[in-house]
Amino acid sequence: MPPRNNPLKLNPLQLKTLTLLQAIAHIPGAASRNAQGEVAISQFPNAHGDHFHLGDAVVAGKDATGLTNEAVWNALTRKGLARADYPRQIVLTVEGLSYDTGIVDEILHRSSH
Repeated sequence: MPPRNNPLKLNPLQLKTLTLLQAIAHIPGAASRNAQGEVAISQFPNAHGDHFHLGDAVVAGKDATGLTNEAVWNALTRKGLARADYPRQIVLTVEGLSYDTGIVDEILHRSSH
C-alpha cells in the first residue's frame, strides 16, 4: 500500500524497488558515493529460495522483482530519483536517497535479537 505522502506518485513496485535500493546504498562495499552525494549501485543481491539477505534484514523475493525490471529503473529515472544504466548499474540521486517511501518496515524484516 503506497504511503500517504507519495508526491511523485510511485506505484507499489517502484516504491518497493526504491526502498531496496536505498537499503543497498547503506551496505558497506555494495555501493559507491560520488562527490555530489549520489550513490552508484552495481551489485545486487541474489535470492535463495523465496528470500534474500540485505544487510541485517531479510527481504521476500516477491518484494524485489523491480531490481531486475528495466521499466521500473526507467520510471525512477524519469522521476529524477535515479539514473539507470540497465542492467549494469543504477545511480540513486540525492532526491532518490532521501525520498520517504513509507514502507521500509513492511519489506525489510529484521529480527528482534
